[in-house]
Amino acid sequence: MRLASIDILRTVAIVVMVFTHFGENLANYTPPFAGFGAPLFVFLSGVSFFLWSEGRLARSATEAEVTKASVRRGLFVFGAGFAFNLLVWLPEDIFNWDVLTFVGSALLVLELARRMPAPIRLLVAVMAVLVAPILRSMADYPAYWETGYFECDLELSEALVGYLATGYFPIFPWIALSLAGYETAARMFPRAGTRADSAAASSSIGRIGLALVVASIALLFARPLLPVPIARGMLGGWSMFPPTTEYLLGTLGISMGLLAILHKTIDRAAHPPIPPSMLRLAKAFSRHSLSIYVLHYIVHLWPMWIAAVLHGDEPTAYWREAMPTWLSLTLAAAFLALCSVVLARLGTRQAWGLERCMRWLCD
Repeated sequence: MRLASIDILRTVAIVVMVFTHFGENLANYTPPFAGFGAPLFVFLSGVSFFLWSEGRLARSATEAEVTKASVRRGLFVFGAGFAFNLLVWLPEDIFNWDVLTFVGSALLVLELARRMPAPIRLLVAVMAVLVAPILRSMADYPAYWETGYFECDLELSEALVGYLATGYFPIFPWIALSLAGYETAARMFPRAGTRADSAAASSSIGRIGLALVVASIALLFARPLLPVPIARGMLGGWSMFPPTTEYLLGTLGISMGLLAILHKTIDRAAHPPIPPSMLRLAKAFSRHSLSIYVLHYIVHLWPMWIAAVLHGDEPTAYWREAMPTWLSLTLAAAFLALCSVVLARLGTRQAWGLERCMRWLCD
């Protein structure tokens, strides 16, 4: 099942990440919307996994076939994440645990989760959020971020700690958003649900999303009044690195609310209030989101590395100092515009790039 609401949200996530990364890496500028793209992308990984697995089963695939395909997909994305770190972020950052290695791991976890009862999935998600601050404290999270970005020694123990708790996208707590996405889809798009059931579920998801946003805001205001072990240990203000409880609740609530609204106003609408050309573009961006994510890093990082080496400097000499903010954001817009032109020529009937490789190897 392909839904315009998911295509639009995944496109929004990609656009946010492109502008954020161009601005931060080229000009040391962090846009005000930074921090919203990645959680939305991770949340949608759970939504998409539910729709993909249920779609395969509906087309008469066996449970064993779905399991094999989902495991192969997870390993493919996980391996692509390592290749990405090696070739784009350079060998010393191979264990920085970027979003691709996380999504690959999440697909493997979701394969297990889809066989669990819903209350167990929700319990695991809640525990992931609650355990994450404890693991960060035990691992001494600040020691891995002394320079403002994640660094670890190339040792197995250091890599494992980064994977679980201290990297850019560690399993704890980010897996909670993938599980929440899966559960959201399971409630909004039930296997034998009627139109009325879907509408009621969307309204319920929207209310839950609003409640999570309110809870996030309440914790932000209440934090100065709470005991220090809770205020500093379990909470932490609005922060993506590390992903605090307030941040996770807020971004998850926003993601759930946006999905519920778009499902009601676009997926279920006889005449969606968005031009068909925009929907086709969103579908193309969504279908190729993995390739665009990798490509946008290559486009803006490799020139910096190459220019620095040609000038006899360290590869990262120009990182965050390559150009003024206005130029970095202009290049981000130009990259997205070029992607739009290329994707329009390729069409939306089939996937290209990494997505095509994944389907050929894994499905």
